[in-house]
Amino acid sequence: MVDPANTVGIPINHLALLKDELDIVIPTIRNLDFLEMWRPFLQPYHLIIVQDGDPSKTIAVPEGFDYELYNRNDINRILGPKASCISFKDSACRCFGYMVSKKKYIFTIDDDCFVAKDPSGKAVNALEQHIKNLLCPSTPFFFNTLYDPYQEGADFVRGYPFSLREGVSTAVSHGLWLNIPDYDAPTQLVKPKERNTRYVDAVMTIPKGTLFPMCGMNLAFDRELIGPAMYFGLMGDGQPIGRYDDMWAGWCIKVICDHLGLGVKTGLPYIYHSKASNPFVNLKKEYKGIFWQEDIIPFFQSAKLSKEAVTVQQCYLELSKLVKEKLSAIDPYFDKLADAMVTWIEAWDELNPATKA
Repeated sequence: MVDPANTVGIPINHLALLKDELDIVIPTIRNLDFLEMWRPFLQPYHLIIVQDGDPSKTIAVPEGFDYELYNRNDINRILGPKASCISFKDSACRCFGYMVSKKKYIFTIDDDCFVAKDPSGKAVNALEQHIKNLLCPSTPFFFNTLYDPYQEGADFVRGYPFSLREGVSTAVSHGLWLNIPDYDAPTQLVKPKERNTRYVDAVMTIPKGTLFPMCGMNLAFDRELIGPAMYFGLMGDGQPIGRYDDMWAGWCIKVICDHLGLGVKTGLPYIYHSKASNPFVNLKKEYKGIFWQEDIIPFFQSAKLSKEAVTVQQCYLELSKLVKEKLSAIDPYFDKLADAMVTWIEAWDELNPATKA
């Protein structure tokens, strides 16, 4: 078995990296007691909390944290008719936090994620590792067999082209999880007691042309580089699908990063995922997605953006048109999703006019 770390006694690092350049976005329906464990690492940063569900419910946040909290009433007030693009009763509501942030970087974490231990027993400062990932280059065009060549103790291997060793800017850092794996409902049902105890001390760049299933519970990204594409889809209440919100964003951002020459890293850091969601509830949310993904993934694998698309917004709007053209034949939901993608960009540009395409 693997247990979460004990962070009692670890001092708060008030000289934390990027303290004034990074927001932490947390979607929740409950009191944020889990932040006590994260206090040594997260207290120096500003939190954006997006409350899902009943807006009349009061969410308690531990003392000492600097935060702003938005519920559904706030989302409706700020976005007006465009609020329809923000999912309800789904963790995809977190992307509203990405939209209202004014910082360069975002770290997002779920409220059932605790601090992990590395193999030596030391508490893992996940945010610090994410920042290290984002601040060093990626190598999507040629795979380095020692994984991330910029990590301590690694370098480019023999035969790696010198012309590619400078790398490209890293847009996304995708972290992993100990204890409860991020499985779909069928896998949960056949492996109900499986726990991830493997801590792999590695970071790698996902190669150009390769998609991946992005998990939103332990994720950081450069908001200025890829923020307008980090839309977690239209899921949850009133929609025929759930639990594909983060994966939808992952497929979109990977196509756009490949097109714009940006990098995506995965691996370290780990968090401790504390509880498994109900597989039967998950199956009800996922079952259409399980069928649809067999068409969705080939769609993204073959998606081509024009050379005229040189900003993230332009890329995303082109992708929305392709979704409408190619995926609407599967189900009318994708026509609605494509429209929501356009609405998302319009709302993003209204709240962030300086980044408007």
